[in-house]
Amino acid sequence: MSGPAKARPKVPEGRSRYLLTRQKAPTETGYVGYETIWEAFHKEVPYTTPKKP
Repeated sequence: MSGPAKARPKVPEGRSRYLLTRQKAPTETGYVGYETIWEAFHKEVPYTTPKKP
């Protein structure tokens, strides 16, 4: 029989309402990290000065 596989399996992209998770490429030591991307919860509106009374 062959030995155990050294590479980790590719994980599919994870999606939720405001979050996206992707698997990064393995490093030289074999560490596999994950990238997390957050989408904005609120819309940003440019500030306008209030009217003077």
